[in-house]
Amino acid sequence: MPTGHCFMALSLDGFVARPDHALDWLTKQPTGPEDHGYDAFIAGMDGLVMGSGSFRTALGFPDWPYAKPVVVLSRTLTPSDIPAALAAKVRISSQTPQALMAELDAMGWTRAYVDGGRVIHSLLRAGLVQDLTLTLIPILIGQGLRMFGPLTRDIDLTLTQATPFPSGLVQLRYLVRP
Repeated sequence: MPTGHCFMALSLDGFVARPDHALDWLTKQPTGPEDHGYDAFIAGMDGLVMGSGSFRTALGFPDWPYAKPVVVLSRTLTPSDIPAALAAKVRISSQTPQALMAELDAMGWTRAYVDGGRVIHSLLRAGLVQDLTLTLIPILIGQGLRMFGPLTRDIDLTLTQATPFPSGLVQLRYLVRP
């Protein structure tokens, strides 16, 4: 079964996006030439599993940001929601996280970048996430979409690395304990 891996930015008050999914607060932070490890992270992934909110946000970027295959986990989107230019790169799935990961396993995937608050949360609840890289952005946005929500059980994490950056960002890496 492929393992899920997260690489996510959060405001200091715990939000991954504004209520309308906007990420404008991320671009307010001066980071200069800092390498936060995204390129190395994505190089080790077979593809991405994201939610519909993340997909819609990515569609609003000037260029499609992903070279790897993308599966959008959604119960509301259909294949007709995928722009023709992305038809070979993106597909929609309404499967459960377990069924999707089993299908990706059959396709040869071993590592999936899991993106989007609700999708991360659902894969965490299903025990399908191996690690989390969380970058805390030194800004308070007051309201928005949270990465984590209610759980039926505790999910224990082990901190493996904490890296402060001159810009004020702090990156935390956690392993999810079984």
